[in-house]
Amino acid sequence: MSKTALITGATRGIGRSIALHLGQSGYQVLVNGTKQVLIDEVVQEIRLAGGEATGYGANVADSSAVTAMVDAAAGQYGEIDVLIHNAGNLRDQKCAHMTDDAWQSVLDVHLHGAFYCISRVLPHMQTHGGDILLMTSTAGLAGSVGQVNYSAAKAGILGIVWTLAAELRRHQIRVNAISPAALTDMTRPVIEHMTEKYSRLNEPFPDFWKVGHADDIARFVAGLLAQPDQDLTGEIFAINGTKVTTWQKPEPAFSADGVDRFFTAWLQQRGRN
Repeated sequence: MSKTALITGATRGIGRSIALHLGQSGYQVLVNGTKQVLIDEVVQEIRLAGGEATGYGANVADSSAVTAMVDAAAGQYGEIDVLIHNAGNLRDQKCAHMTDDAWQSVLDVHLHGAFYCISRVLPHMQTHGGDILLMTSTAGLAGSVGQVNYSAAKAGILGIVWTLAAELRRHQIRVNAISPAALTDMTRPVIEHMTEKYSRLNEPFPDFWKVGHADDIARFVAGLLAQPDQDLTGEIFAINGTKVTTWQKPEPAFSADGVDRFFTAWLQQRGRN
């Protein structure tokens, strides 16, 4: 029996590649987006390739819309085996100039949308297990100047993964995150800007900005879902082309007993007496 996979933000970029790849791998793909014409294009492409797909228009930042989408999908397919929350947006600006709307918009889609989708899908996944994959970013892992909203949202995703991996283990539900580095509609403007910048400075283009393609992420997702190990949960995978890197939870780096001793030792450790 085919498994069902609900993919948010599946009409372009990484989400679209994942949808097409899983459609070719025998999944019943539930294609989510906000523009019906783009949803229909992805559904049609999956079907023309011999796969099965259904489209669901819903803004993941709207909890009632997510409820209606998941209820409709569960009503049609009975169970949902995989949730991939890929929907995202950018409203970049330095913190001093960021508006409340820009802050709220990014958290609504990335972080609140993740919670809405997970909480609505769980009743249709807990009885038989499944996989939840969330998209994070190096912005959430290490910070990113000019992206305080995006960094905060993606850091929040890490907390969700580590918490739910433990909370849902007894239900045989694996929860993992992917930090993708790929050329997409969302990343292209930034990468093009950096390319022009380093060309203008006549400096080598940093390896950090040399990214793979959306299909690389899709192939990894398919491979991850195919792994049967139930202990493969609570992981953060960074994917860039064929290179896969795992990130670990933060660990204590330095400690001392007492405030004065702490700061004295901390400064000494950094060579600042």
